Amino acid sequence: MVFIRYMTARLVLPALFCVLLTSGPAYSEGPLDEGMGLLNNKCADCHDLKGPAAATLEDFLSRKGPDLFYAGVKYRKEWLSQWLVSPKRIRPAGFRYSENIKRVSGEDDMVDLGALKPHMALSREMAKLAAATLMSFKANEELVKKNALTDAPADAFMGELNFDKFSGCLACHEIEPEYGGVSGPEVYTISERLQPDFIYSYLKSPQSFDPKTFMPDKELSENFLQILTKFMLTLEEDEEDDEGEGE
Repeated sequence: MVFIRYMTARLVLPALFCVLLTSGPAYSEGPLDEGMGLLNNKCADCHDLKGPAAATLEDFLSRKGPDLFYAGVKYRKEWLSQWLVSPKRIRPAGFRYSENIKRVSGEDDMVDLGALKPHMALSREMAKLAAATLMSFKANEELVKKNALTDAPADAFMGELNFDKFSGCLACHEIEPEYGGVSGPEVYTISERLQPDFIYSYLKSPQSFDPKTFMPDKELSENFLQILTKFMLTLEEDEEDDEGEGE
């Protein structure tokens, strides 16, 4: 009888344990678990939440949105929380821009606005939860130089010259609304969206974060890395000043 009771306990307890694991609400261990469930449900179809970055061109071209597995070292939490509630396109031609261009005879190629799909919006509570979870994604943290920027003031003239001409950033990025390239994300809101140390580190070596990215490695010197990063961080500030002057 002792043996039977022992064997019964061995059979029943694992089964009971499985029931406890599968019962009750999913992701009930804490907010980050709930947030992960939200991201898997709402975001995983278009964004890579786990990494690593695409290693082949085929995988790279199959992506539908930016990788998010290192969101915590890239974005500003406040921006994420607000943007997810009211998404505003930051890539004028969309993420897969080659699919959203229409060719007009005798004119430059144009963005086909009808081909662009809006990003889903979340409720404020869901956006707050999603942002908190995304900020916990710290992959590639070792690639980000901490306190990268010096205290030297930004050189606006050299910064714009570098952006527009020396490095050719204007070909892919808008420096102000409707001025600049449309294949990359706008940069006049970069100070709101991205962490300064990430901007510096990504400019220094884009392929370290995304091996197949079309973003070129300009092999910038330390001096130009400082100038270009600081210049881009002032763009939103300049835009606000212009608005205040009624221009």
